[in-house]
Amino acid sequence: MGELHQVLTRMFIRFFTSEKSGGMILVVCALISLVLANSPFSAPYLGFWQKEIGGLSLEHWINDALMAVFFLLIGLELERELYSGELSNLKNALLPIFAAIGGMLGPALIHFSLNSGTATQAGMGIPMATDIAFALGALSLLGNRIPVSLKVFIVAYAVIDDLGAIVMIALFYTTDLSVSYLMAALGVLAVLVTLNRLRVMSLVPYLFGGALMWFFVLKSGVHATVAGVALAFAIPFSTIDNDQHSPSHRLEHFLHKPVALFILPIFALANTGITIGGDWMQTALSANSLGISLGLLLGKPIGVTLLCAVAVIFGVCRLPAELDWRHIFGAGLLGGIGFTMSIFITNLAFVGHAELINSSKMAILLASVGAATVGCVWLGIFTKPSSTGAQPNH
Repeated sequence: MGELHQVLTRMFIRFFTSEKSGGMILVVCALISLVLANSPFSAPYLGFWQKEIGGLSLEHWINDALMAVFFLLIGLELERELYSGELSNLKNALLPIFAAIGGMLGPALIHFSLNSGTATQAGMGIPMATDIAFALGALSLLGNRIPVSLKVFIVAYAVIDDLGAIVMIALFYTTDLSVSYLMAALGVLAVLVTLNRLRVMSLVPYLFGGALMWFFVLKSGVHATVAGVALAFAIPFSTIDNDQHSPSHRLEHFLHKPVALFILPIFALANTGITIGGDWMQTALSANSLGISLGLLLGKPIGVTLLCAVAVIFGVCRLPAELDWRHIFGAGLLGGIGFTMSIFITNLAFVGHAELINSSKMAILLASVGAATVGCVWLGIFTKPSSTGAQPNH
């Protein structure tokens, strides 16, 4: 138990608590949006998100500006994991790294096999993502049936999964690249990194610089949310777990609740207004929708389990003492909850194709609900109540 207490740092407990509560709120907002989009109020509700403010639609501001803050938090969490969390030790990090790679390759290959050479091939990245908030929300329903090491494993591989999604967005969903604006953004980043090296500990210059970098990245054609991740790694970090003076620690702690309780719910309201037409069944069986659904429901657990098995068999890493392969497969099932990141990538993959975006979101929603249900049932059957699943008091 002593080792488990060391693994479950205060930062991880705060992270788990806020993410699982955020997942519950996301469910409610998605349901509200779905109901309104298929009610007599559909037209004004959907039209509301398209209202222009400062030359951009409200939906655009949410997806490019507010979500940049979400990606900033993801970057800060990833930075913490790399410096002082599960990913700071290569031996501990290898298993979730292989899980994340398998969890991205499996779904992508399934979607590609069904859509190769077609107009929907660009949707290959949609089922690759994992929604941390929803996954932890689903996991919390099982309480102390879940080993602590499984919770840590899921958080670690989901964070790496998100990093993969961010890299994919930067590389494959960039339009009309402007080199001058991109160089300006890199110049701002270089200044911020220099401030970091000089140990400037005030958050003010980093936040102002981050806003300027966001503008340049937006104008460059690279998706503006990438600026959030870049900013996170420019902010000074301390490896002391309870160091309240570290800018990274302070900003991560401050952002958790606004992101979980405001930004992601607003994103869900603006992006899950899915209209269900009379041909929804036919649409659900299209190559793109099947690629998304099968990618999340089958590609995730198979990819996660298979690549972890290869890594363990060849002695690259080993399973934690508390876990067996049923736990790893269950973690892969919960990884099929794509929701936030999958919807985000959908908007980038099919710009200007409203019907395709709508049908893709429907597939994401159905597959995510299915993955959450099957994953919880699976882990509920193959795990037993244990005191090791409880969170320690600090």
